[in-house]
Amino acid sequence: MRAAAVQLNSGPDKGRNLATADRLTRAAAADGADLVVLPEKFNLLAGEEEMRAGAEPLDGPAVAWARDTARELAIDLVAGSFSERRPGRERLSNTSVHVGPDGEPRAVYRKIHMFDVDVAGVEYRESATEERGDEIVVSDARGVPLGMSVCFDLRFPELFRILAVRGARVIAVPAAFTRPTGEAHWELLLRARAVENQAFVVAADQVGEWQPGRESFGASLIADPWGELLARAPDAAAGVHETFVCADLDFARQDELRERLPSLSGRVESAYRWPAGAPA
Repeated sequence: MRAAAVQLNSGPDKGRNLATADRLTRAAAADGADLVVLPEKFNLLAGEEEMRAGAEPLDGPAVAWARDTARELAIDLVAGSFSERRPGRERLSNTSVHVGPDGEPRAVYRKIHMFDVDVAGVEYRESATEERGDEIVVSDARGVPLGMSVCFDLRFPELFRILAVRGARVIAVPAAFTRPTGEAHWELLLRARAVENQAFVVAADQVGEWQPGRESFGASLIADPWGELLARAPDAAAGVHETFVCADLDFARQDELRERLPSLSGRVESAYRWPAGAPA
């Protein structure tokens, strides 16, 4: 399998965002990518009110574009994430959709962990407008188990371990990681998740400022099960580069690593007990 991570500088202009996503997805497919991963909020990244106004249903324009494009290019496409409006629900969902080469949705994952933090004097409160998902999702990409995640999920190794235990060999990480946290932790955490779970990680990040004072880190990358970087895009320090990176995923090497260093099969489930009433 050849995988690609697409890096965008999405903003409030949906037409412009989709046009750029389309151009880079096609370029990645022309470079031989079978699996293309887009970043978080790939079709719209803006302020709270704009996100509410621009939210779409699961059968809206963003997913329709993903379905048409995946079918035309015969690729597996992880439509990063978008703000989903669901019937009967006040808050939105941060939703990632995996579409197969036939244009049919293979999996829908709604971000579990809300980004409610203070970073470099900037407050983010996703839970004010979004509700957390409650389902861990492993999809299928050409017979390869594909784990689904979104951005802040990266800081919760429990999720990634469950994905690996459920068979994931590749894990998609669409993101809009902030520049301050990205400079400190983005590559570190992605490589750690790859090593811990002996999985390929395909991480597509937003890059550059999308609102005054709010900037994404970039450095979209693909890491192998040994934690080595197979490809890496420029980060925000190098400017705003909307681009893609591609790499071949060697599953035979993954099998060899998992056999030689059995950190997955060597787990001792009987010894693992979640501490009751442990303080946060």
